[in-house]
Amino acid sequence: MRVNITLACTETGDRTYITTKNKRTNPERIEMKKYSPRLGRHTLHRETK
Repeated sequence: MRVNITLACTETGDRTYITTKNKRTNPERIEMKKYSPRLGRHTLHRETK
């Protein structure tokens, strides 16, 4: 049930992180604060297709 997802920065649009999630327990899109190398600080990253 686990699928690979890509996380994209909300400010720059860069797709720098890949992670997995369980679709059964977490059907909505994931949002995490991750480090953005281009900006040099932590920003909100959202799940993309």
